[in-house]
Amino acid sequence: MKVGEKKFVSLSYQLHADGVFADEATRENPLKFVFGAGFLLPKFEEHIAGLESGDRFTFTLTADEGYGQVNPQMVIDVPKDAFMVNGAIEEGLLTVGNQIPMMTSSGQPLLGHVVEVNEKTVKMDFNHPMAGKTLVFTGEIIEVREATEEDYPHQAHGCDCGCGCSHDDCGGDCCGDHGEGHECGHHHDEGHECGHGHGCHKKN
Repeated sequence: MKVGEKKFVSLSYQLHADGVFADEATRENPLKFVFGAGFLLPKFEEHIAGLESGDRFTFTLTADEGYGQVNPQMVIDVPKDAFMVNGAIEEGLLTVGNQIPMMTSSGQPLLGHVVEVNEKTVKMDFNHPMAGKTLVFTGEIIEVREATEEDYPHQAHGCDCGCGCSHDDCGGDCCGDHGEGHECGHHHDEGHECGHGHGCHKKN
């Protein structure tokens, strides 16, 4: 059976972003999805369409085919009090490099990276972690079968934190180490996915 519309696909892959290893899905913990359901980047699906179980693949996605170019306007200063929960900021939360799940003023979830911590503000980067990067995928198709109704709700392996993670081991760390959502106080129209390096998921 070939990869195509309404087929349930299981595959392994390794991802290199700008020549640096970024992520993988192993045969033991593969990426599972329904082809054509809007879960993956369109160009990713385009490159695996027609493949069968056992077929291997290697392809490259440009930044424009993946997550677009880095947008400087998505790097903003957020007031520190936006990170408070019950009147306090969790110890270690505001550390450079941390990923923090937040919400826009309209309630849309998005993930930000801490770039800089100042006295009253925190500089956050809301660009997708794979933005601006050339993505090289190598992998193998493990299984292709007809999709069932049960397959659709279980895309992303039941990881329901709104960030598009795909692996069983995402667990509580799916949207970073901090489990609470924070109100950004700034309105952004773009959705953002989890920064776990899963560079095959569709940008919302």
